Amino acid sequence: MAGSIFDKIIAREIPADIVHEDEDVLAFRDINPQAPVHVLFIPKRPIATLNDLRAGDEALVGRLVMAAAAWAKAQGFAENGYRLVMNCNRDGGQTVFHIHLHLLAGRAMHWPPG
Repeated sequence: MAGSIFDKIIAREIPADIVHEDEDVLAFRDINPQAPVHVLFIPKRPIATLNDLRAGDEALVGRLVMAAAAWAKAQGFAENGYRLVMNCNRDGGQTVFHIHLHLLAGRAMHWPPG
């Protein structure tokens, strides 16, 4: 797992537009945004996929969600709405194998996405 692009962002080996950081979570703007606002919230501890979560990781995943919700409120778009998405494995759309939460906002979201 070491050496993923997210590990390198956490280590500050490659640049990122970081918008939030705390002890457990780092958030930065996606380099290929799918909405006017597209931010990734990642745990600083590498976990490859949602399938690799262990007992006790509930709090960490909860911190990802809470950080995203707090950031949405602070940015002023929580009231209009936003989408949170986590992908798991290739068929689920995961391309970086370090779990991450996508926050998408700034436009009306539709289902299916598009």
